[in-house]
Amino acid sequence: MLFSDYSKYENKKPIISFEIFPPRTEKGYDNLKFELSILADLNPDCITVTYGAMGTTREKTLDIASLIKNHFGIEPACHLTCVGSTKKDLDSILESIYEAGVRNIVALRGDPPEGEKNFIPPEDGYSYANELVEHIRNYEIRTGNQNNFGLAVAGYPEKHVEASEANADLANLKRKVDAGADIIITQLFFNNDYFFDFVQRVRDIGITVPIIPGIMPILSAKQIKRITSMCGTTIPQELREKLDAAVDDDDKARDIGIKQCIKQSKELLAHGVPGIHFYVLNKSSHMIRIMEALSEDLQKLRA
Repeated sequence: MLFSDYSKYENKKPIISFEIFPPRTEKGYDNLKFELSILADLNPDCITVTYGAMGTTREKTLDIASLIKNHFGIEPACHLTCVGSTKKDLDSILESIYEAGVRNIVALRGDPPEGEKNFIPPEDGYSYANELVEHIRNYEIRTGNQNNFGLAVAGYPEKHVEASEANADLANLKRKVDAGADIIITQLFFNNDYFFDFVQRVRDIGITVPIIPGIMPILSAKQIKRITSMCGTTIPQELREKLDAAVDDDDKARDIGIKQCIKQSKELLAHGVPGIHFYVLNKSSHMIRIMEALSEDLQKLRA
């Protein structure tokens, strides 16, 4: 499934994708391969692989994407960021991605390296994701492989934490789409009203590409509070109170998270979203329960 062909998959919609991250250790890598074997049995249409700060997992990102494609037979996507890469570096990375047979890229500015508050672009590099998207499209033209990459970019239902206000954030998103993005995948959210409002505001400014909600199942109360504090996502009061009661009990928090994820996903599917992107956190057991709970909904929609 190529991002660039998203609108053509009418009989396959809603399209389901998972996101994983490269582990830092060999043991973690072995564990991920095991988890991937289970995740693959859930038949996602695509699995995306994130990219570490300063390119710290660059090679592992591509290795894992190749494994997903060649061993499990699932279309992968490599994340690519502006962090730490010159224009020449980006050309080299794009060549490696293409040669590995990967045709989907999630193009992001990237977060500042750990310990840094502000994003500082590399010398002869880029400051914004729209510049990266434009570079990729120009690379395709220069190499004679025009439109061979499907490109996804990020959208922020509650706005990016660094954006001055919501309209400025939408203007940034439009620049990314106008530069050549095929689809938008959103940051996590726990109140679907934020997503529905976001979609309407995006359409109102003339963006027509598919918008895919990104959902993160909660596996730990402490973990999700840390993640949301960094990305600016709101945890609704009722959900927060439940998590507060499970702060020292990951099993209880995981059950809360699975129920929350299923509830959100069912509502999103009922509203006709073109797909759902799950941030699976390199685990499979919760995704088995979630996908089983959604199987009837997906079958009806795909019938």
